[in-house]
Amino acid sequence: MHRVRLGRLLLAGLLMIGGCGEPVDAGGPARTGAPGGWRTAGCEFGRAAEFAERGGLRMPVTPAPLSAAMERVEQAGRLRFPRVYAGIEVDQKQVRAIVYRVPGDSSEFDDFLRRTAENNCFVVRDAAHAVAELGAWHDRVVADLSFWTVRGVRIVTVGSRHDGAGVEIGTRDLDRARGEMPAHYGAEAPLIFVEQGPVTPLTGVRAVLPEKDG
Repeated sequence: MHRVRLGRLLLAGLLMIGGCGEPVDAGGPARTGAPGGWRTAGCEFGRAAEFAERGGLRMPVTPAPLSAAMERVEQAGRLRFPRVYAGIEVDQKQVRAIVYRVPGDSSEFDDFLRRTAENNCFVVRDAAHAVAELGAWHDRVVADLSFWTVRGVRIVTVGSRHDGAGVEIGTRDLDRARGEMPAHYGAEAPLIFVEQGPVTPLTGVRAVLPEKDG
């Protein structure tokens, strides 16, 4: 018997360097929310990127003050502002964080970001969906894994997108998933489909693997 456990994306797996390539959207809602956004006061100051030697390679790193501020945003966003906060990423080359949040009733969260940023640079961008909504969709899809396996849709990963675009479904049966899952959950379900083969462990990145019992 096989038991599959799928978890939400961890912060460590979300802190990506801005500008890196992303999976091609193979169907689903738009990847970004409404246009708009703003920057904290700390963005007015130029900063030199920090680097470290790793395995003979010179790699950019996140400065400690920015990293600590991002952790505070991640924790408060999920605990205090889950209906507004969508996610966060780091742009190490430009020494800034990019925070995604649903516009509208976000004034309290925006004030929190201004205080938390201190002298750091936060670029605040609009998102289509917050973590509370995407978390509910994530859990619903995970609860239906056996159902989809029976229907021939092999789901490899399920993770909420840090930019609030939707819940990303990594599947080995892309065409079937694109046709059957929206029909089952509704056309407005915020699902994004990407083709993905069997998962192999990656150092430092969240991986979703099946567990075997017996």
